[in-house]
Amino acid sequence: MAVKMRLTRMGDKKSPVYRIVVVDSRKARDGEYIEKVGHYNPTSQPAQVVIDADKAKDWLAKGVQPTETVKALLVSEGVIEKPTKLSAPRTKTRKKK
Repeated sequence: MAVKMRLTRMGDKKSPVYRIVVVDSRKARDGEYIEKVGHYNPTSQPAQVVIDADKAKDWLAKGVQPTETVKALLVSEGVIEKPTKLSAPRTKTRKKK
């Protein structure tokens, strides 16, 4: 079972609020999740991020892979350290004909 830490969308139309959740990667974006780790409100000024650091560190120690956005939020909140080596941005490659 591939487990990820990712965002799930909540809130009204054009005013999103996100939960940071631990979920099986095969589940739907807004589907059933294993545990809620925190929440993120990008519409407030400044953006509000609340993360339970103990839960997040525990899940990361178990091998959960955070998405790029969640990883950036974890770094900004000081839960994990910023990696010294930056990973290449993910791009789609086209097949050659």
